[in-house]
Amino acid sequence: MDSHAAADRDPLLDRHREALALFGARVHAVRPDQWDLRTPCTDWTVRDLVNHLVVEQLWVPPLVEGRSLADVGDAFDGDVLGDDPVAAWDSAKDAALAAFAGPGALDGTVHLSYGKTPATAYCSQMVADAVVHSWDLSRAIGADEQLPDALVDAAAREFGQYADELPRSLFDAPVKVPAGADAQTRLLAMLGRDA
Repeated sequence: MDSHAAADRDPLLDRHREALALFGARVHAVRPDQWDLRTPCTDWTVRDLVNHLVVEQLWVPPLVEGRSLADVGDAFDGDVLGDDPVAAWDSAKDAALAAFAGPGALDGTVHLSYGKTPATAYCSQMVADAVVHSWDLSRAIGADEQLPDALVDAAAREFGQYADELPRSLFDAPVKVPAGADAQTRLLAMLGRDA
């Protein structure tokens, strides 16, 4: 990979690290009595939401290594948090960061449920997912809901590409926002979240 291509990808890895750090800070802030609280995600508790993000991170290393969904099978089905959800997050997060940052990792393709996808696109999706779910977790546990501007912009660019195609089984219908709403409010509204 030439130096220009490497430079273009550094911001993506930066956003990925920042997004996982943001979500991780919220995971570390969850009190023992908050794991069963409801979240803005329909039918998910705090534990369910954290489990979702841990599973997402667990998928990164095998997919970046070129394995398929069939290769991995049901290894990450169900609750993967065990008795220490925070440690489960930290371990999965570290592995995902290392996988995307590995030599040539962003040059390849990954096999997702809808077909072969550039690893850069997969990483961008993972950034957007972590950003929005950081807000969900913040809202659920009463933490600071303000998201960093660079991460809001990254998530808006990612989701904006296919906002009209988001499955309504996973996302509520977009919420109307007043004229002049800030970027974070517009992002959340696009994904059915009323900030």
